Order: sequence, then structure tokens, then C-alpha cells
Amino acid sequence: MKIIRYPSEEAVSRAMAADEPMLVLISFDGETVIMSQIDDAAEHHILLMNTGYKDTDIEKFFRIVLDRSGADWTFGCPPDYKDIPFKDKRIEAFYKDGFVVISNFLHSIGYLVGINIPKRYRRHLDVLSNGTY
Repeated sequence: MKIIRYPSEEAVSRAMAADEPMLVLISFDGETVIMSQIDDAAEHHILLMNTGYKDTDIEKFFRIVLDRSGADWTFGCPPDYKDIPFKDKRIEAFYKDGFVVISNFLHSIGYLVGINIPKRYRRHLDVLSNGTY
């Protein structure tokens, strides 16, 4: 796993030690992680651009905001995720994959915290529970 710390390894380490909120992007395959203290990047799109990616690459990453109280997952399933044509199956795969990849990352940095999907992002999950697509 390659972890890119923005603006520097030292800044990220200090922020984590102080339990500052962190923006984290984790590639869908779990191989690349980009992280920054929230005030250094402001939002996930900006963090991507600050580390040499295009803002459109956002559709290739799971996005979380992290501190020692938990990980809030910005749950937004891309319409082409794994080229799964059926919305309910696509969201189900995204959900399952995300929990595995995010949990593995959290464990690798020593954060044994829960993963929360804030209410404003749960509309995608309603597709699964309501059977509406």
C-alpha cells in the first residue's frame, strides 16, 4: 500500500498525533492512499489535485473523513463502478468492497474505529433497502 501524505509526512503525523480530522482517499483496489489534515486540503477534490491527480479521478477512490472517533464515509457509488449495469447490484458491490478496503486501511494505520455513512449519503443505500432503482 502506497500512502501519500500531503503536504508532508511530518505534517500528517503531527495532525494524527493531535487527533485532527483527516481527509483520506483510498483507491478502489486499496493500493493507493492519499491523506491530509482537513485544513491543509479542504476537500477531497482539492487533495487529489494537490497531489498530482485530476479532480475527475475522484470516481476512482473511496473517500473518508477520519479521526479517533470514527471514519465518516462519503458514500457515492460511481455509475460505472466495476461496469455493473444494475444499480442495486452496483451499489451493493460498492458497499461491500468499500467496507473491506477502508477497514484494511484503518487497521494498517492503527485506527480501530467504526465506519459511519452519514445520513446525507445514505440515499444510495435506500436503493438496496427499498428495492427502487
